Amino acid sequence: MSVTTTAGARLRATGGGANRWVVLVVLCVSLLLVALDATVLHVAVPAVTEDLRPSSTALLWIVDAYPLVCASLLILFGTLGDRIGRRRVLLAGYGLFGVASAVAAFADTPAVLIAARALLGVGGAMIMPATLSILRAVFPDRRERATAIGIWTAVAAVGAATGPVLGGFLVEHFWWGSVFLINIPLMALILPLGRWLLPESKGSGDGPWDVLGALMAAAGVLGVVLGVKRAGAGGPVLSVETAGPLLLGAALLVLFVRRQRRRAHPLIDMRMFARAAFTTSVGCIVLAMLALVGLELIAVQYLQLVLDLSPVETGLRLLPLTFAAMAAGATGSYTLRRVGPRRMVGWGFVLTAGAVLLLVLMGQHDRPLLLTIGFVLLGFGLQTTLFGAYESMLSEAPAHSAGGAAAIGETSYQLGAGMGIALLGSVMNAAYAPGLTHVPGVPASAGSAAANSLGEAYQVAAGLGGPAGEALRTAARHAFVHGLHVTLVVSAGLLLLGALMAVRLPRVMDCRPDLDARLGAADSWPESEGTGTGPGTDGDAPVVHVPARREPVEPARAGRSTR
Repeated sequence: MSVTTTAGARLRATGGGANRWVVLVVLCVSLLLVALDATVLHVAVPAVTEDLRPSSTALLWIVDAYPLVCASLLILFGTLGDRIGRRRVLLAGYGLFGVASAVAAFADTPAVLIAARALLGVGGAMIMPATLSILRAVFPDRRERATAIGIWTAVAAVGAATGPVLGGFLVEHFWWGSVFLINIPLMALILPLGRWLLPESKGSGDGPWDVLGALMAAAGVLGVVLGVKRAGAGGPVLSVETAGPLLLGAALLVLFVRRQRRRAHPLIDMRMFARAAFTTSVGCIVLAMLALVGLELIAVQYLQLVLDLSPVETGLRLLPLTFAAMAAGATGSYTLRRVGPRRMVGWGFVLTAGAVLLLVLMGQHDRPLLLTIGFVLLGFGLQTTLFGAYESMLSEAPAHSAGGAAAIGETSYQLGAGMGIALLGSVMNAAYAPGLTHVPGVPASAGSAAANSLGEAYQVAAGLGGPAGEALRTAARHAFVHGLHVTLVVSAGLLLLGALMAVRLPRVMDCRPDLDARLGAADSWPESEGTGTGPGTDGDAPVVHVPARREPVEPARAGRSTR
């Protein structure tokens, strides 16, 4: 990996100096803004609807344009940063994010707001993988990098969880555009600060950048995420609108992988996936996000529609989850060194599954202590899992491919989130709808309409009025709580599946110097690559063969994976 230091950052050479922690602060503020913007709009949707009067389709695109565009472009900008410089891509992302925020804040038509949200997605896709890949370069020592990643993941959790609280406060006291306006002064501060403090780093830069491959990856991810989101919104899985994007996106991703395997200088080196720890870490990220986002969505509906809490009160109820996630991030480095990636990720999944099963005790009435304990265990367990998975994934990837590895991790994060909404939402709907088919005194047409969602059931019940309306409202509440219990059990099963996957991770945290640093970036991939799961090795890798002009690398010690 080649690293260039600028005149304004003499003391922050990659891999040394106290200023690397200042760099971490800048990167975390960047990530905080991106994570906030992913959720801050949710509570502002009613105000946006009242002001701009968008159609139902336009409103859907106002909400989804940001995550769709961001997810589809992560690989493109992550690999571009490896080629032209991660700092350069990150600073461009800062500028675009600030401009798009100003346009969104003062949008006067739905089309302008959709375009601004799409631009925010482009900026987010430039920022997210760059922060993680720069972190990989600035902290070459794995012990320090684990601490940095712990802080980084905790900040991401804080941003996602506080977005609805902050958004609710701003909408109540100002106007809906203020949820975007807060980005502008922060970007105005962080852009010159990042230009002065952040180090430039990039990969080897051999060969031309694969433009066609980058576009194939972007279109493929966009198709898959769009199809998954349509399925999560209740669309028929076999319909053209849902299955079409899914199949086209999957086909493009298959072609992308085949293209990368044939190229001498690929965007993403597919040999990373030959490493069991890397592939397993990516799978664990998908499963963890699948559980987290699906559960958060259903929990928010439960708090607001069953317990009748306001958006701000709902956000406050979810704060224990955020604080627990922060604690898990802060202690993650110590835990990883003590127990190793395998136990950390595996027991994190088990703890999260236990928390989910505890929440099955939720019912028609508010139980604050139960919810607090459940959310604390849920936040700590999931953040522990995400920390261990992200750290293992990034440490398994060669430093010169850090941007591509970070993009894969972030894409997995986004795919897991979309799949969580689709899968757990479908389970919820399947368990909820039958409870409203034969409600005494309620017309069949009203029961059918109420089966779409609990919010719609309340509207239908209000329209009916009298005993029939009350009966429908009561039946809908009971059906929703039943569906919630079924969904929690299914989620616990998926989390336990993640715990079984974690068995393929290394038992011990390997803190030796990076293989890249010992051999040089050109030789960072051995000629014969081991997966670390051979018989009798218990997770350690076989002997790694390197070119004859170099000294041979030691075999990994038992329980460690060679990187």
